[in-house]
Amino acid sequence: MKKVLVTGGLGFIGSNWVNRFSDEYDITVVDAGYKGSDEGNLNVDVKVVRADIKDLQAFIFLGINPDVVLHFAAESHVDRSIDNPVPFVESNVNGTINLLELIRKHKPDTRFVHVSTDEVFGHLGVDDTPFNETTPYDPRSPYSASKASSDMFVRSYANTYGLDVCISNCSNNYGPNQDTEKLVPKIITNALSGKSLPIYGEGQQRREWIFVEDHNTAITAVLEKGVSGETYCIGSGLELSNLELVSNICDMLDDMFPMSESKYEEQIVYVEDRPGHDFRYAIDSSKIREELGWEPKVSLREGLIKTIEYCYNKLD
Repeated sequence: MKKVLVTGGLGFIGSNWVNRFSDEYDITVVDAGYKGSDEGNLNVDVKVVRADIKDLQAFIFLGINPDVVLHFAAESHVDRSIDNPVPFVESNVNGTINLLELIRKHKPDTRFVHVSTDEVFGHLGVDDTPFNETTPYDPRSPYSASKASSDMFVRSYANTYGLDVCISNCSNNYGPNQDTEKLVPKIITNALSGKSLPIYGEGQQRREWIFVEDHNTAITAVLEKGVSGETYCIGSGLELSNLELVSNICDMLDDMFPMSESKYEEQIVYVEDRPGHDFRYAIDSSKIREELGWEPKVSLREGLIKTIEYCYNKLD
């Protein structure tokens, strides 16, 4: 079994990957336990090391002796990055560089899979061609700038030092274990709690949504079959405005947990748009589909049902 060091393995996407693939790899999780991380997200027995990636020491790295570093750990919330960019630089840039240095100095045959975001590409107009692996970077928030910088450092370590790296840039994720500061769990949790459902501006910003399980099967395809030095864009092809997504969630909640005298959609409120709010993200994922044989399996309805059930059970 390959030894895989999973950074951020107690967070949203990382914990779902660990839960899904714990029988196939010898996994050690490294996680600092910051916001969004919770050992309760794991339902499998794996080794967990409490450490911050920017301070991770060589003796810990060598004790794990990984064949692969699967790098999920990141500060990821745009609103918080606008309030205070510094932690995003420290975690997303400095943390990534520290991991690359540990590999370069101590185990240069380790594969480094860097999990990034489509937000590094900026945003699209209504009729613009979706992002692909050759789209120029144009980050528009401190969060996306920090991820763009980390991507560049990963690429530079491949070019300068010959490290075995792959980068993935994925569209918006949703699913179990996601922190309630994010749109989908926030809307579900607020709706079930009788609170308002805030939507920025008029809710016309468009995003491509992928269920976390589909993202993680794509990551595993990159881990196993990705060509060293290559980037892979991951997406479902399912694009919705924020208002359409929230309306879908409200309709499903009306079916699953009906209220006697009102509809969940009546809880929607429109709030002032955030600075620099990207209008549209969309992904051309043909490269990973054609070259690595991956494709998404989970429909929006199926994924939202699983997510709603998870959020409902957490409220209990």
